[in-house]
Amino acid sequence: MLQMMQKKVEAEGEKEKELYDKFMCYCKNAGGDLAKSIAENEQKASELPSQVEESQASLVQLKEDLKKAQTDRTSAKAAMAEATAIREKEAVSFAKESSELKTNIAAINKAVDALEKGASGSFLQTSAALTLKNLVMNDEKLVDVDREDLTAFLSGSTNNGYAPQSGAITGILKQMSDTMTATLTDLTNTENAAKKTFNELIKAKTDEVDALTASIEDKIKRIGDLGVKIVALKEDLSDSEESLLEDKKFAGDLDKNCATQEKAWSETVKLRQQELLALADTIKILNDDDALELFKKTLPGASSLLQLTTRGQNMKAKALQLLEDMQVKNPNDKHRLDFIMLALHGKKVGFEKVIKLIDDMVALMKTEQQDDNDKKEYCEMQFDHADDKKKSLERAEGKLTAGIEDAKETIATLTDEIKSLGEGIVALDKSVAEATENRKEENSDFTTLMASDKAAKELLDFAKNRLNKFYNPKMYKAPEGLVQVHAHDAPPPPPQAPGAAKKQESGGVIAMIDTLIKELDMEMTEAETEEKLAQEEYEDMMAESAKKRASDSKSLADKEAQKGDLESELVKLGDDKKSTIKELMATEEYIGQLHAECDWLIKFFDVRKEARNGEIDALGKAKAVLSGADFSLVQTQSAKFLARA
Repeated sequence: MLQMMQKKVEAEGEKEKELYDKFMCYCKNAGGDLAKSIAENEQKASELPSQVEESQASLVQLKEDLKKAQTDRTSAKAAMAEATAIREKEAVSFAKESSELKTNIAAINKAVDALEKGASGSFLQTSAALTLKNLVMNDEKLVDVDREDLTAFLSGSTNNGYAPQSGAITGILKQMSDTMTATLTDLTNTENAAKKTFNELIKAKTDEVDALTASIEDKIKRIGDLGVKIVALKEDLSDSEESLLEDKKFAGDLDKNCATQEKAWSETVKLRQQELLALADTIKILNDDDALELFKKTLPGASSLLQLTTRGQNMKAKALQLLEDMQVKNPNDKHRLDFIMLALHGKKVGFEKVIKLIDDMVALMKTEQQDDNDKKEYCEMQFDHADDKKKSLERAEGKLTAGIEDAKETIATLTDEIKSLGEGIVALDKSVAEATENRKEENSDFTTLMASDKAAKELLDFAKNRLNKFYNPKMYKAPEGLVQVHAHDAPPPPPQAPGAAKKQESGGVIAMIDTLIKELDMEMTEAETEEKLAQEEYEDMMAESAKKRASDSKSLADKEAQKGDLESELVKLGDDKKSTIKELMATEEYIGQLHAECDWLIKFFDVRKEARNGEIDALGKAKAVLSGADFSLVQTQSAKFLARA
């Protein structure tokens, strides 16, 4: 539209120029005002180029600094991720080694206590004795003589008719305990030092990321402001050069005898040039590379964007409905789906990441089901064999045996529950950290978008103001710090000058610019609303996660205390049971271990399998929706599983 207006003005100017060429008289010097105008324009024409060059150099440097800050922030985040992965591996290794050492030390201490109390016979029948025996057989640092003495002691036999004295055994065991205790202490100190170093690194990197993010936001704003300033300086330079040329022309061609008509022609030429300059400057402003790039980011194609946004929102809504229905059907697994749903609610996480989360969960559930299948087959075979032997010994069983079995089953269950709770807390902490990082990135994107939209508005306001300078002078606002220099009013050309020029209609272009500004305002308002909702949703998730962690931690402490009490009770029952025949005790202990290991699995095997299959099917439907599949969930059989209760 602007280009069409420009061509029309140029065509009219050419016609008027043909009439003007007939004039043979030129005006003489108009006097002191024209000389002053020429001097002022010459000064500005000499100073403004250096200001433009200086501003452009600053803009280039700012862009380089912005790129470097973004690269440094990415590197810092990568370093944090790498350090976290290494720390997790070290923590797992420490947990395993320390657990083994604690178990071995406990077994040794029980053996020492039994020897000092003279109850070595009852100790040999406990699981601690078996643990100690395995330790002795596998300890490469133990000398052969000590190993033989300990093996003979733990086997309840003699070596070549020699039974080692309890004092010697006690000394060996205490030495082993001291060595392992020292090793455990060193291992714990190393782990604590690694934790401290890791925490210090993460804090330093987090501070670095926050500082870089603030620097990036500041540089983006400065780049926008400097871009607008450069455009204004270039326009001022163009106006000054144009005015200088006109003033010099008037100074050379002014003719006092042609005052009336020369003045009319001068005004016509001036008006035409100003109109062309206004149109050219506006086109140049809006066609600048930086402006085009900014408009691509802030004013994308409406139809394609709406289609993509609508389709993405529908896919999110369908997937979220599937997952919400599955939570209603299986409330015990609610926490496993919270972070997938949070990722779907967020703007930063794409469907690929959500689909990967779904794939990982499906793979985990399939692995768990295969483990259950293998364990069930093993349990059934072992129960058949043990039950045949138990039939010949059942009458010798008593209340003590039943008490021992019950205690062992409870301890095994508590062990599984403690392990599950511990793993759940670790997974929860990791998910919270990921959600926090994602929230920071979303906020950074929001800040960048607001800065870009603001710069675009300033550019459009500048273009609109430039048009108003010519078409609506009353609405024109002179830029602060810039002195507008106008050409001196010179006398008119000779008679027979062409008619006065008319201004073109500019309402359509200005209205179009106003529409673009309103669209930017609407986008900024929507972005602020979405940012506020995302922050509230994040804070709610953090509160729920903190509440769940506190609950799980309390449950973990209670179960560990309960487990300790049951283990103490089990030792007491074992002492009361020492008069029972060894064969029966061994058989009952084995059957008790099988019950503790297998009863819960066999009892809930079908229920767990059915629940897993339903969850896998539902997750598959959610993944299909996110992948673009178009089908009605209600028409599938698995929809019954996901139906709300």
